[in-house]
Amino acid sequence: MTDLAWIDAALTSARPQAIGALLRYFRDLETAEEAYQDACLRALKAWPQNGPPRDPAAWLIMVGRNAALDAVRKTSRHDALPSEEVLSDLDDVETPMAERLDGAHYRDDILRLLFICCHPGLPPTQQIALALRVVSGLSVKQIARAFLVGEAAMEQRITRAKRQVGAGGVPFETPTPEERDARLTAVMAMIYLVFNEGYSTAAKDAAARNPLSEEAIRLARLLQRLFPSEPEVMGLTALLVLQHSRAAARFDGEGAVVLLEDQDRGIWSRELINEGLALIDKAMRHNRPGPYQVQAAIAALHARAAKPGDTDWAQIERLYSALERMQPSPVITLNRAVAVSKVDGPGAALDLIEPLEEALGGYFHFFGLKGALLMQLGRQREARTAFDRAIGLANTVAEAAHIRQHLDRLMRDSASA
Repeated sequence: MTDLAWIDAALTSARPQAIGALLRYFRDLETAEEAYQDACLRALKAWPQNGPPRDPAAWLIMVGRNAALDAVRKTSRHDALPSEEVLSDLDDVETPMAERLDGAHYRDDILRLLFICCHPGLPPTQQIALALRVVSGLSVKQIARAFLVGEAAMEQRITRAKRQVGAGGVPFETPTPEERDARLTAVMAMIYLVFNEGYSTAAKDAAARNPLSEEAIRLARLLQRLFPSEPEVMGLTALLVLQHSRAAARFDGEGAVVLLEDQDRGIWSRELINEGLALIDKAMRHNRPGPYQVQAAIAALHARAAKPGDTDWAQIERLYSALERMQPSPVITLNRAVAVSKVDGPGAALDLIEPLEEALGGYFHFFGLKGALLMQLGRQREARTAFDRAIGLANTVAEAAHIRQHLDRLMRDSASA
């Protein structure tokens, strides 16, 4: 791994904890972010020469704090600076200092930062966008894509959220248990979006983007430790690890998408599957079902099937029906249609999704599924039209290539006929 590669990985991993700790110290979001960026610049200078510190997050916290204190020296708004010997020596003197930090003191900083970003004083869309930007460091472009909005609109949304936080309306103390419960839904949604940003990547970007999914899983596990008896947190964690267990099988050697039924189940991660199954079983015993638990139960049915033919599609269809009642959504109905096609045939599934075209007219997966159902029904001309629409809406080269395989098959069948 090159110097820049391992440094970038270390900075990305340490970002939430470092910004959380700096925010706790300075109580100002802009100052915390600027301090972190300054620490990153110093890391790019020091780490290639001295090697990585034992605890990169602690190093960044200490260096960022000192840099920010130095910047506000004239205002005297903060505590007195450490001695000049501490602040002026850049020859990695920060490393032994950082190693003396009490790691336990910072263990809740990430969640504190999450809960601040998800404060009820901010609209839900701003809560999640701010957390994605500040906590996980996603670019404005990445967040805009997750929300299906333009970059300029997302930039304005994040700016407004930061301005409201900076105006002093958001407390920086650790939320009380009651406040945590009130914000839990927004925090879980943010973690889920971070996971999806990594999971929906193309094969060629998987090495760079998989850490997003892994970061979301780490945050979910941390959230679970904070809410050990909350079944929806268990459901969220179970869902993420069960989905991520299939990561190695989702693309072939050439980067093409491999559908679930065609994946090599021998390379699914049994460790993650076992963790997910244990979590969803534990969550269900609480008898307080929620959307994440239902989605995790669906993923668990796929994970338990040794081969595609063993999949309990009837139970999956029932679970999607329950999810529709909890969270009515055309995307959930579209997913249920896949199960309906397995249980009742492609005609019933097509009847189910046709009313969704107006709502999902810009959604790649709608036209991909519609084309597949039409092809199964022998309606090749209509299938070709749907697949053409899907290619035009493809988000990645792999998605477009997958649809082209269907088109090639239609062309071969037409030639044979």
